[in-house]
Amino acid sequence: MKRIAEPASALRDRIGHAIFSRVAGPDGPDNRARIHGTPGPRWFGPDRPVRRVHGDASMFIGGLSALLLQSLHPLAMAAVAAHSGFRGDPWGRLQRTSTFLAVTTYGTADSAQQAVDRVRAVHDTVRGTAPDGREYRAADPHLLCWVHVAEVDMFLRAHQRYGARPLDDAGCDGYVADMARIATALGVPDPPVNRAQLAERLAAYRDELHATPDALATARFLLLDPPVPLLARLPYGVLAANAVSLLPPWASRELRVPRLPAEGLCVRPLGTAVTAGIRWALAPSRPAA
Repeated sequence: MKRIAEPASALRDRIGHAIFSRVAGPDGPDNRARIHGTPGPRWFGPDRPVRRVHGDASMFIGGLSALLLQSLHPLAMAAVAAHSGFRGDPWGRLQRTSTFLAVTTYGTADSAQQAVDRVRAVHDTVRGTAPDGREYRAADPHLLCWVHVAEVDMFLRAHQRYGARPLDDAGCDGYVADMARIATALGVPDPPVNRAQLAERLAAYRDELHATPDALATARFLLLDPPVPLLARLPYGVLAANAVSLLPPWASRELRVPRLPAEGLCVRPLGTAVTAGIRWALAPSRPAA
């Protein structure tokens, strides 16, 4: 049994390292040690829902869904297209985002505030004119709120469908409230603090949302031409199909992305399986007996 277990453990470590290095970047191990190992008070205690959600592999699906949904606000999409460089350096953008989430979720309160301050400083420099002639500012509280509520909704939906330990009703409301703490620090006024408020805020944006050419190009890039190695295309495709399945039907229609028939019979089980595989690969290695 030991001879069988050792190669399996080595395989898991190789796969886990490949995934983690893509998501967290070359400084990932050092950042992880600093985030989790530095003593001091945190914004969120170990029992808070935000820690459970953000520590689960379902975030891979939720993150893709969030990017697709966020792209449907023309001004938010214009800012991303003009300033983020996500097509030229998609992994770098992912690594910066994942590090921000890790620091604010698990890091010390001082580190979390410093991460927020850096993001706000960048937001203050991002402004311009959208293709439709409207001006935008990344620091605009209305745009910040849209990005926030779209992210929270997709992260939570993904966790409830694919997470290892879905939250109960109180936990779901607690997650929205936890995320409101981060949103307030980023400059979002009066963010929703429970699921009912989250649904109301999302609905309030509906008339502003539609797919621009940049949003359609983003969807094609994320779903059809992702910057992933050939061997990872199949599992990535499963994640992408499940990310689309999480979107409201109107959003997938706007983005012109097909929803596969019988999602519950094929797409979701495959999504659950791939998410479980990622969770297995990223699990901490156990010390040898």
